[in-house]
Amino acid sequence: MTSRGLLALLVCASLQLSGCAAFRSYDNELTQTGLQLQGGNVDAALALLEKNNTGENKDLLYFLEKGELLRAKGDLQASQDAWRSADQAVLVWEDAVRGDPAKYLGEFGSFLVNDRVRRYEGYDYEKVMLTTQMALNQLALGDFEAARTEIKKTHEREALIAELRDKEYLKREEEAEKQGITAQFKDLQGYPVEALNAPEVVNLKNSYQSAFSHYLSGFVYEALGEKGLAAPGYRKAAELLPNTPLLEQALLDLDSKAPLDIGQSEVLVVVQSGLAPSRASIRIPLPIPTSNGLIITPLSFPVIKADTSTPRIAGLSLDEQTLSLTQLNSIEAMSRRALRDDMPGIILRTSVRAATRSVAQKQLNDINPLAGLAVGIASAITEGADERTWRTLPDNTQIARLRLAKGEHRLRLPTAAGSTLVTIKVERDYQVIPLRVTGSQVFTSGNAAHTITPAAGQPLALANDI
Repeated sequence: MTSRGLLALLVCASLQLSGCAAFRSYDNELTQTGLQLQGGNVDAALALLEKNNTGENKDLLYFLEKGELLRAKGDLQASQDAWRSADQAVLVWEDAVRGDPAKYLGEFGSFLVNDRVRRYEGYDYEKVMLTTQMALNQLALGDFEAARTEIKKTHEREALIAELRDKEYLKREEEAEKQGITAQFKDLQGYPVEALNAPEVVNLKNSYQSAFSHYLSGFVYEALGEKGLAAPGYRKAAELLPNTPLLEQALLDLDSKAPLDIGQSEVLVVVQSGLAPSRASIRIPLPIPTSNGLIITPLSFPVIKADTSTPRIAGLSLDEQTLSLTQLNSIEAMSRRALRDDMPGIILRTSVRAATRSVAQKQLNDINPLAGLAVGIASAITEGADERTWRTLPDNTQIARLRLAKGEHRLRLPTAAGSTLVTIKVERDYQVIPLRVTGSQVFTSGNAAHTITPAAGQPLALANDI
């Protein structure tokens, strides 16, 4: 075989071992999908998702993204079907963790496989937000009992994650000491450390518990007449987001609030806006301990890139009355906290992989310099941080709670292009109205809310702009 042929063969073999995922840019794919969503072209966004996922065995991310796009389209049944497939994948993960946590942690801590070609199991906050979003779908349809099922699953999932992460932390510390890796993310020269040390990130209790998820559970249990279960939900929400009057008041009102008058409804307006942040790869030189001493090697690490497509919503108007919103959730902050917590493990795996690769390449060079060159080229091509993350998940979740007379009401919601008028129909004693704003688009779900598009040349002038 010629030298050129040997080189080509070795490069191809190395790349096949890494898998085609090494060349897939999830960031680019979902940026295009997000642009279609921001423009209101949900069918085009779905078509892009299908185009980029042609294999028979669809992964967790495919079902996460599809469920959210179908929700934006208003097809809640299809959205739930997609999310049930995603939830099934998470349940398989849960069974593996419960069945043999030591084996799971051993597989997860494997040092020789690049993170970007591992099976995607979802970040902790994505697993929890999945069942929260599924509950919102059920509430949009007025099915509080079905929402209760998803909320119970959310609580059980949080408990499992908490137990697993404690074990993972201990194992990681032991392995770092064994491998002689002492680098921390604050040691990465040129890395945007300040983004991971921001107060809104550090002040989070963890990356996966959401004040919104727990407040929503309190509201659902209260609506079902289970005040004993509603109180812990409101209490946990207040613990996760202290000094928030709306959360503190919900707990006080459980026993003291006057009963609903005839014809009244307790309404929760949920406004979710923007898109979850993306992940990109940045190369940072890092000293790696080897048998030949320290070597300085440029290694790839993930960074969070915030979505800027949707301005923050300060409030809305309802029947010509200004209504303030309280933010209970930021996926950007949760994502940064997840990365902050994961960075010691990422540094450990990346460093050990780099040191192992360096030793192997030196040994190969001694035997066959051309083969060593081929492996070096393949390593350079496939090296990169994992970009995968649930991108269509809404970033911010804000709520307003009020009592309304049953019947039709008009709500005006500000967007990047002005404002959008939404009619809401209140029919039940307790009702949740989910709305989503992405770019200049407002998406509604269920039968209780509908956007109004004015005729050409006719402005929306039914309420003052906020």
